[in-house]
Amino acid sequence: MGLVVVGAAGRMGRTLIRAIEAADGARLVAAVERPGSPFIGQDAGELAGAGNLGVAITDDPLKAFANADGVLDFTTPAASVEFAGYAAQARIAHIVGTTGCSEEDDAKIQAAARHATIVKSGNMSLGVTLLSVLVEQAAQALAASDFDIEILEMHHRHKVDAPSGTALLLGDAVARGRKINLAEQSVRVRDGHTGPREEGTIGFATLRGGSVIGDHSVILASAGERIVLSHHAEDRELFAHGAVKAALWAHGKKPGLYSMRDVLGL
Repeated sequence: MGLVVVGAAGRMGRTLIRAIEAADGARLVAAVERPGSPFIGQDAGELAGAGNLGVAITDDPLKAFANADGVLDFTTPAASVEFAGYAAQARIAHIVGTTGCSEEDDAKIQAAARHATIVKSGNMSLGVTLLSVLVEQAAQALAASDFDIEILEMHHRHKVDAPSGTALLLGDAVARGRKINLAEQSVRVRDGHTGPREEGTIGFATLRGGSVIGDHSVILASAGERIVLSHHAEDRELFAHGAVKAALWAHGKKPGLYSMRDVLGL
């Protein structure tokens, strides 16, 4: 499967390139960076530490997509919306690991999925995907009147969106389990005299610092006990491997918007 990496010179882009080269059934056919990037023209493999691959970094995504079977995208919401449109034109698979998308962004990506096979997830980790299933089951089994649910996440100091895409993914899992609307029941900020915790709400707490790749915990707390379901990411490679797995799964699938749960058959 011929894959394009967009944002190829970034930390995640370089990790994706190495993951493609390590995977059976996948090869890098193009690498894209923003116009004006100092990395334009450089060999993508050499930049990523994967050796010379004969793939020069370009700023022309349309040309790159035209010769590919899929694209791996961990960029920005605006860029992902643009790339989704290009993937729809080329009718190829688009794997979106970008976080921080607005409802409007998601609607545009959904529209592009009429013609592109799009796998979008707040976290491409196989472990986090399984965790979301367990969280949904726990939320469904334990009544809101008995168990409060809080989601705690920590990332490195450079992360720009909060709560993280993974925290929101886990919040969605809680909401599905309890058959409630996450937007209406989530609590993002507590400051000052807040009063007692409102029953049935889903709390989010965000920590930022250092070089933490990603720690997430879902805490289910009752009057006499606590259950903590956690995931700790120790290497960005795990997100890249999940993205490549998603691309291989999506190859040949009919257009539509899918998740990592679909990829793992959960």
